[in-house]
Amino acid sequence: MSNEDPIYPCPVDEDALPKHIAIIMDGNGRWAKEHNLRRTKGHEAGVETVRTIVEHCSSWGVEVLSLYAFSSENWNRPAIEVNALMMLLKTFLRKERDQLHQKNVKIVAIGDIERLPSAARKELELSIEKTEKNTGLILQLALSYGSRDEIVRATKKIAQMCVDGNLRIDDIDEELISNNLDTAGIPDPDLLIRTASEMRISNFMLWQISYAEYYSTKYYWPEFTGQCLAEAVEEFSSRLRKYGGLG
Repeated sequence: MSNEDPIYPCPVDEDALPKHIAIIMDGNGRWAKEHNLRRTKGHEAGVETVRTIVEHCSSWGVEVLSLYAFSSENWNRPAIEVNALMMLLKTFLRKERDQLHQKNVKIVAIGDIERLPSAARKELELSIEKTEKNTGLILQLALSYGSRDEIVRATKKIAQMCVDGNLRIDDIDEELISNNLDTAGIPDPDLLIRTASEMRISNFMLWQISYAEYYSTKYYWPEFTGQCLAEAVEEFSSRLRKYGGLG
């Protein structure tokens, strides 16, 4: 994490700040293409943006930042790109772990982590272990993650409880399901941001974003700055959240 880039001022008061910001980081490849670069260079530029946004969220007092880093569908991309992404993940964690720890950031992960290459998984496990007692920003990385897969896995755990006689069907409720998702113990997102003008959810935290405010920006992820984040947060603060009621 860089200490050289200035932190853009938080545009809202603490009580108007979203506690949990989730981001679908999109547009690395298109950014690279427009700059006549390889797709991998777009992903490398995207890592720099991750540093910037983590720094801002930590400084502003955001409680949770969830980043959709690698979806379960991304395994279908060309092997050369997948390998490059896994290398970037490994390098990022190894390089940034100590600084994230010093800044009191807690790293957690959701998704089918066992599918990650052993070297990347090792760096992730070391990062989680090193930062597990930190009390600042929770940086939740979605890796090999798909929300439908997450819900299926949670359903299987709950079904097994019933089969074992430890749970009655009538005891199944929203809280039980939430507690068996990968995000158990993490508050649901308040604000969901997607870059590169896309309007899709792309199988990301489908259960958890039920009442999140959605924000789309035209900027590709490598172009997304602290000021862009501030604009999203300011827009969020102007919305009336009704949760199905009258507000």
